[in-house]
Amino acid sequence: MIAPFLIDRFAADLDALLAPGERVGVAVSGGPDSLALLLLADAARPGLVAAASVDHGLRAGSRAETEAVARLCERLGIRHDILTVEWPALPASALQEHARHARYAALGAWASSNGLAAIATGHHADDQAETLVMRLVRGAGVRGLAAMRASAPLPGSGQVRVLRPLLGWRRAELEAAVASAGVEAVDDPSNHDEQHERVRVRRKLAEAAWLDPAALAASSAHLAAADEAIEWAVARDMAAVRSEAGALHYRPGDAPPEIRRRVAARLVALLACEGDGQALRGRELDRLLAALDQGRSATLRGVQASGGPEWRLRTAPPRR
Repeated sequence: MIAPFLIDRFAADLDALLAPGERVGVAVSGGPDSLALLLLADAARPGLVAAASVDHGLRAGSRAETEAVARLCERLGIRHDILTVEWPALPASALQEHARHARYAALGAWASSNGLAAIATGHHADDQAETLVMRLVRGAGVRGLAAMRASAPLPGSGQVRVLRPLLGWRRAELEAAVASAGVEAVDDPSNHDEQHERVRVRRKLAEAAWLDPAALAASSAHLAAADEAIEWAVARDMAAVRSEAGALHYRPGDAPPEIRRRVAARLVALLACEGDGQALRGRELDRLLAALDQGRSATLRGVQASGGPEWRLRTAPPRR
């Protein structure tokens, strides 16, 4: 049985992300993190939880694991669905990334069809620390180092949000909670496969006793707050953008580089007629900003931009 104080703690974490009394979907793989999430959510919001497990079909035993979750949910009186990913062809590389995209797509469709506004996942403080380190190694900026957000749009799902109420919890706490409830968790072998970057980072963090995953996760939270402050400033500058003579006009003045960078990205996104809506790559933005800051012209994603004290951006005429 999970201790009442843990249920109260979880309820407060979930209530901060989703209004009390609202239904919530829970993504459950069968591992200790997601099982703890399921048990805590059911205890905190009885009758208001639906669960789903995604069978990626990428390894033997995955179906049996989702069926074990289904049996647990039946015992708890929780509606549960198994979502099967159909692969036209198995990914040749970046398997975990492809699996994540497929998982979110399946969960988003499931949530929408069941009238759920949010899906909770079992990401916790140790996951957050790993994500921070992975992005730090790649030279990520403030937004990237903020890592996973407690609440964010579910990728590609429109109105559904993904909630991570366990970001303040440690992996060991969740494993202990599952054990106390007498539930057996699945040990996914991919969590030990060092072909995956996250597994390698996890091992290195475990070996570095001087690194505290909880402190790293707290730093990510501070960076998320800093990112929100930057976004607030960007919104103010975007409100000053003028639309005149078929172009958008922006005077950067003494705005810091990061503000100018984000404003430029948004202006291009508003006018772009190329790129299929994909986010701008860092190098593309670097080249555009260098031209604008030097008063030169540049074309990016079908947008003609000229710089100087006032930036002017317009959609380029169709190519002949």
